[in-house]
Amino acid sequence: MILGVGTDLVEIERVSNSVARLGDRFIDRILTAQEKLRWQAISHPDQANAYVAKRFAAKEAAVKALGTGIGSGVSFQHFNVINLPSGQPCLEVDNSISERFEQPVVWHLSLTDERAYAQAFVILEAK
Repeated sequence: MILGVGTDLVEIERVSNSVARLGDRFIDRILTAQEKLRWQAISHPDQANAYVAKRFAAKEAAVKALGTGIGSGVSFQHFNVINLPSGQPCLEVDNSISERFEQPVVWHLSLTDERAYAQAFVILEAK
């Protein structure tokens, strides 16, 4: 059963401007430690900005699926985006979020980007 659906569209240049203006303060708010390590390993600035934008979009879509938004005890740090060996993105969610549900839940994530935009789509499903 679908419990929630969320989507988000981010202008990559807006994220790039935030990174340039706020630096680590912005990065540390959005990315988990694991995501930050991967971001630091990306040498091309456009790819690095797209990486951050996709994670931002994924987390915004996740909180929309959750129905809370950021705040109310939910932060960007509660969500970690990883990639399977196949390249498929997956959303790791902190137990404090998943425990809000009476039954086990599964988070489905789809990410895409195209020059100027990054987009995420999340489905929250009861097992």
